[in-house]
Amino acid sequence: MKYKAEKIESYTGHKDCVYNVVGHSDPNKFISAAGDGLLVEWDIRSSDLGKPLAQMKNSVYALHFEKSKNRIWAAENFEGLHVIDLESRKEIASVALNKAAVFDIKTYKDFVFVAGGDGVITVIDSQNMAFKKHIKASNKSVRTLAINPVEREIAAGYSDHSIRVFDLQSFELKKQIMAHDNSVFSISYTPNFKTLISGSRDARLKMWDSTSNYELKESLVAHLFTINHIELNPSGKLIATCSMDKSIKLWDAKNYKLLKVIDQARHAGHGTSVNRVYWLNEESLISASDDRSLSLWKIGQYTS
Repeated sequence: MKYKAEKIESYTGHKDCVYNVVGHSDPNKFISAAGDGLLVEWDIRSSDLGKPLAQMKNSVYALHFEKSKNRIWAAENFEGLHVIDLESRKEIASVALNKAAVFDIKTYKDFVFVAGGDGVITVIDSQNMAFKKHIKASNKSVRTLAINPVEREIAAGYSDHSIRVFDLQSFELKKQIMAHDNSVFSISYTPNFKTLISGSRDARLKMWDSTSNYELKESLVAHLFTINHIELNPSGKLIATCSMDKSIKLWDAKNYKLLKVIDQARHAGHGTSVNRVYWLNEESLISASDDRSLSLWKIGQYTS
């Protein structure tokens, strides 16, 4: 079985690099964040300009959609967190943080985990908007987080080339892996939580067995340059990766074979670094780029 990719739409309007894209309570909508500090809501049923959701003074790298509470967590670099209710489209809370960049946000039950450029994972009680814990395991940036509720663990990728795994309840360090030859920019658990996938500035994609003390299962030279982000589709059958090499690649999640390369030459893809990808559904992939645009891709199978 082979895969094809068709560019359906481009979304422009941001005045700086687009760093993040996340989901929405409406399956036809998504939200982006950029270097211009703007959060924008887009609708795939309309090619019109998106609707501004919020405007920050500083750039926004980290964005998270908390589905259970229908709200967006946005981290304004060097300022703090903003919580936006999607129904009212209004900011309902904010939390000041250390004067550092924030690279990732994840939520689990009533906890919010924030990955800081100061090497700290800040744990916040989201009911009281109060600090619960500051996890400091490195002086280098925490770039990415992933939660494994099965093993009750949270994994973090760092700029010191390592992945560290912490207990989700005590926050104690359980495992440290010297995972890559450069900064770990993205990690993601598979839907069954049996494998942790990591991507790095060393352009390698690695698979770690989370049921066997994170033993290395596979290592691939996946891109020419930095892997910025990894995202599995809802079924968990496809892995999408995006890179500073301007491409998006699709991989078979079972055997890790390369299935499709989406780039500028063959698909009118992005002209600069692709920073983030997000699956709207099994066949719809959104990409965000340094070229200040987002693209909607239709991914399909065909038999040759």
